[in-house]
Amino acid sequence: MSNTLQPLSDHWRNRYLLMRHGHSQANQQGVIVSSPERGIERFGLSEHGEQQLAQLVADWQWPVPTRVVHSDFLRTRQTAAHVAARFGLVPSVDTRLRERNFGELEGQGDDHYPSVWALDAEDAEHRHYQVEALSGVASRMQAVIAEWEQQVSGETILLVSHGDPLQILLTALANKPLTQHREQPALLPASITQVGD
Repeated sequence: MSNTLQPLSDHWRNRYLLMRHGHSQANQQGVIVSSPERGIERFGLSEHGEQQLAQLVADWQWPVPTRVVHSDFLRTRQTAAHVAARFGLVPSVDTRLRERNFGELEGQGDDHYPSVWALDAEDAEHRHYQVEALSGVASRMQAVIAEWEQQVSGETILLVSHGDPLQILLTALANKPLTQHREQPALLPASITQVGD
C-alpha cells in the first residue's frame, strides 16, 4: 500500500516516508489504545501485523531510509524495529509521533471513532470526551518534520506513527482545513506515504 504526494513546499531538503504501524493487538481487539499509560508497554503488533512487516521489509518498494524515527508506543516501536533491522539502522524515539489521545474514550470500542470524526469535521479545536484537538496533533506532527528540515539535508527519514496523526499531518501539509482529515482514504496498517522528492 503506497501513496506518493508531490512536494508541498517549493523545496524539501529531505524525503519522508510516513508509515502507519502494522496491524496491532488493539486493532485486533477493536479497542482504543491512545494513552501512553497503556500504549507504551502493551498492545503491540498482532500476529498478522508481524507477518505484514516481515513481508513489507522482504519486498521493500520505497527509497531506502537513512533514519527511522517512531512513536514510543509498543506497536510503532515494533514496526520501526522491523524496518530498521532490514537496513542496519538504529531507530530513535520522538514522542511527538504518538497516537492522538482519545481521552475519555480510552479503552472503549473503536466504534467510537466515527463520533469523534464527526465532531472533527465541525471544529478543529474541539475537545469533546477530552480528545486531543486536531490543531494540537497537527502542530506536534508538523514540528517533527520542521525540525528535521532544519537539521539535515538529503536524507530519507521514515516516520512511524499512527492513523489519525498521520492523516491529520497529511491534511496540514496539503494546506487543507484540518476538519477534512477524514475525507482522504484511510491509512491502512503498515501503509507508507512518501512526501518530498
